[in-house]
Amino acid sequence: MTPSRPRVRWAVVGTGRICETFVPDLQTVDPASVVSVWGRRPEIVADFAARHGIPQHSVVLDEVLSRDDVDAVYVATPVATHAQLAIRALEAGKHVLVEKPMAFSAAEAEEIFERARANDRFAMEAMWMKFNPLHVEIARLIGEGLIGEPRYVRGAFGMPFPAGGTRWNAELGGSTVLDQGIYPVTLAEWVLGPVQSITATGRVLDGVDVTADISLQHDDGRMSHAVCSLMEFTDPSASLSGTAGWIEIPAMFWATDVARIHAGSTGALFGTPDELSRPREGNGYVPMIRSVVDAIADELRQHPQHDRTATLRTATTLDAVREQIHAHGTPETRYPATKWTTA
Repeated sequence: MTPSRPRVRWAVVGTGRICETFVPDLQTVDPASVVSVWGRRPEIVADFAARHGIPQHSVVLDEVLSRDDVDAVYVATPVATHAQLAIRALEAGKHVLVEKPMAFSAAEAEEIFERARANDRFAMEAMWMKFNPLHVEIARLIGEGLIGEPRYVRGAFGMPFPAGGTRWNAELGGSTVLDQGIYPVTLAEWVLGPVQSITATGRVLDGVDVTADISLQHDDGRMSHAVCSLMEFTDPSASLSGTAGWIEIPAMFWATDVARIHAGSTGALFGTPDELSRPREGNGYVPMIRSVVDAIADELRQHPQHDRTATLRTATTLDAVREQIHAHGTPETRYPATKWTTA
């Protein structure tokens, strides 16, 4: 008889749009439960807790982090606050899952992992794409040689986001590269490996990179291309190409449940591609959450599907991309050094 796993009890830090879809998925995973939620505004956090059936809520972060019935914390606040809040949770003895991007910079992400190590706690960036059953199967097929040697990855994520949100606020960590570009860059590094050189151009408004065109060179001449934007639509699909064919992932490529395989036969290459489908669970976060809960129950401190090395590798690439884009702006449009802080 297999012994039952211990329940992982969660606190959610944040009440924004992502939490509205993440929390229902978390509540379907067994053994896991949501016992507390933190937010900055009393009326909003109270309403969030009531709608999602969360028994406790607070606007005082230490009140949530000091609870004995909280084992893990999901951080989903503005990017500029991720490192600060994750470190406070780790110092309070909690495991952490931090919404992507894990931090504002690779240095901040590295500090999170270092604090996790020092406190003997689990830490991971919530890169749900790498746990999506479709993408996991695609990675397996590529690893088995379906498209031959992978040589080129293309991906884009752009749409005109409404003004006024955190994406447009430099002090909150607003950045199309960090918020959207992270998906195609993560996909490229997942398939092609580490980046060797970077060429990036884009537009900066009020300290926020709002468009980016990113060309990456990987080992052995492999290439990838990513486009992201807060200003206009860019076809939010992706393709993974190799010496024996390619795989097309339609919009929205980071979250879809279907792909088209142009490989494996003459018909698939030059006629009708084979379709690969893997149904989505819940809002799409369930496979990642289940994997994290299992990892915590198994007393792991990193997850092998998206560990420290993978997170820091992409964060370092994104740092370099943003540095190139912002270097072309005037001093008034460079992103500020100051960060928004919590009470």
